[in-house]
Amino acid sequence: MRSLVSRRAAAATVLAGAAVLATAVPAFAHVTVQPGTAAQGGYTVVAVRVPDESDTASTTKLEVALPADHPVASVSTEPLPGWTATTEKTKLATPVKTDDGDEITEAVSKVSWTADAGTKIAPGQFQDFRVSLGPLPTDTDKLVLKALQTYDDGTVVRWIDESVPGQAEPQHPAPILALTKAVAAGASGDASSSSASSSSGSDGTARTLGIVGIAVGVVGAALGVLGLRRRTGTGA
Repeated sequence: MRSLVSRRAAAATVLAGAAVLATAVPAFAHVTVQPGTAAQGGYTVVAVRVPDESDTASTTKLEVALPADHPVASVSTEPLPGWTATTEKTKLATPVKTDDGDEITEAVSKVSWTADAGTKIAPGQFQDFRVSLGPLPTDTDKLVLKALQTYDDGTVVRWIDESVPGQAEPQHPAPILALTKAVAAGASGDASSSSASSSSGSDGTARTLGIVGIAVGVVGAALGVLGLRRRTGTGA
């Protein structure tokens, strides 16, 4: 009886583990942005990571759309052997002014990578597509980079769905680049100054304690010698 109960418990554990893996595997296969965060107002280099989810078909094209409501003035791609990268620009409804005072009237709206002959992302493989972006917008906390993944059998997977708080993650969520507040130079300097001051104070305290320790040691040694002479009857 005990053996039967043990076998049933083991079977239940295996089934539970299989269920967890079944729900976890699709999450690992999503198209994502690596790293997933960058500072507002700055420049960054990110990789759009594309896994091949098919059992039989290979990925031969990737298209990534940049949001027109939060345009990025400068977009450039890193050369990737075996792939041809192209960009498309669009006119901005509201021109963007740069820090130099220039006015940007158009921005890159889409970046595409197409595999050359003999190149592909095979089943069970992934590829990183690196791109430089900047300056990143300061009026939003994220960039939604909707992507289309094309397979050599004609299938197109649309990674365009946005997650909604409190709801289950969509089957094909859009890659997200989270934007964080930039750290002010003054705040960083104050922190460094405070750290340096604290370190200096700690060093001074350590030196003082060291000197006191040496002095106590000398006095202790002298008292020891004096006590020894008294016990042996030798005068000071």
